[in-house]
Formats: sequence, C-alpha cells, structure tokens
Amino acid sequence: MSVFVVDASVVAKWFFPESHTENSLRLLADRNRLHAPDFLFAELDNVVCKRIRRGEINRVEGDRIREALRRFPIQTHSFLALLDPGYEIAVRSGRSVYDCLYVALAVLLDGKMVTADRRLHDGLAAGPLSKNLLWIEEL
Repeated sequence: MSVFVVDASVVAKWFFPESHTENSLRLLADRNRLHAPDFLFAELDNVVCKRIRRGEINRVEGDRIREALRRFPIQTHSFLALLDPGYEIAVRSGRSVYDCLYVALAVLLDGKMVTADRRLHDGLAAGPLSKNLLWIEEL
C-alpha cells in the first residue's frame, strides 16, 4: 500500500483533461491511500469557479465536479494540526504556507506528496524534503 498526499494541482486533473491527467488518474488505484489537508475542497472550488468564469464549463458541470470530488477516496486532515510544521517548512523553503501544509502532511504520514506544480516540486526537490515529494510524471 502506498501513501500519497495529493495537492490541488493533481486532483484538478481528475476532472479537467490536461497535461499529466493520465498520471494523476493512476493515483486512484485501490492499492493507494490518498490524503490531503481539508482545505483541498476550497482550493478545488476555486479551480471550478475559475473554469466557470472563463466559460470552460457551466455551473451545472461545476456543481457535478464538486459533488463528485466529495465521493473520491481522500482522507482529509485538519489543516490546523499541520499549521506549525507547514509554517516552518514555508519559512525555510520560501514556498507558500498553503503548499507546505501538503508537504507537512506527507512528512507526518511518512508518505509522498504528489504535485503537478513544477515550481513547488523543483523548489523542494534538492532539499531534505525530497524523500516526501513526487513529481506527477514519476508515477
């Protein structure tokens, strides 16, 4: 069994076909245990709203995506419990606290945070957190 923390850049690809969508869908295999901070749903709602504003999807499609996301097998964790370690990682790495909350969860679970955010990955890949980080193409 593999433990993965999935960030919004990966989860969005489950709903919006784009680069790395096929890799992101591999995470949904039964052998994987998926985790995320609980604010993942707010981040995905933001993605859906942006797509509606751009005319890429309509409101009904957006509502369906929001509903479907809540049925995916993602165990959520309170971001409040991750805030102190996330803050520390953000201060040391120069990355956003939001992104570092995902990394902090991966460290806590001794898993891998999967991201399709190239800047985030590359900014952390050479440091001590590299063992808890996985670029989407490496799946």
